Amino acid sequence: MFLQLLKSKIHCATVTEANLHYMGSITIDEDLMDAAGLIAGEQVHVVNNNNGERIVTYVIRGERGSGAICLNGAAARLFQPGDVVIIMAYAALTAEEAKVFQPKVIFPTAENQLVP
Repeated sequence: MFLQLLKSKIHCATVTEANLHYMGSITIDEDLMDAAGLIAGEQVHVVNNNNGERIVTYVIRGERGSGAICLNGAAARLFQPGDVVIIMAYAALTAEEAKVFQPKVIFPTAENQLVP
């Protein structure tokens, strides 16, 4: 049996762009991706703290150091620049793995930069 547990979390990032005319997904600064243990193409859940919207999409690598958090495609109607979001990825773990697993959780600044 496998359990779904939180693997990665970017807590309270700020949306920098909403691009309606892109095919979908979320673009995330590569520094944030690395710090949270996310990879391009990985499924994520994105929660909008401003309006309660929640979507499931996949990650696109953004320019390193840019602070980019861009909701693309239809999600651009639900997330606007300045909105605060939580980005979460999950992993399937055995019960034994789950007992010792520690998720990577990061808390970027309001400008989506890593805190040293």
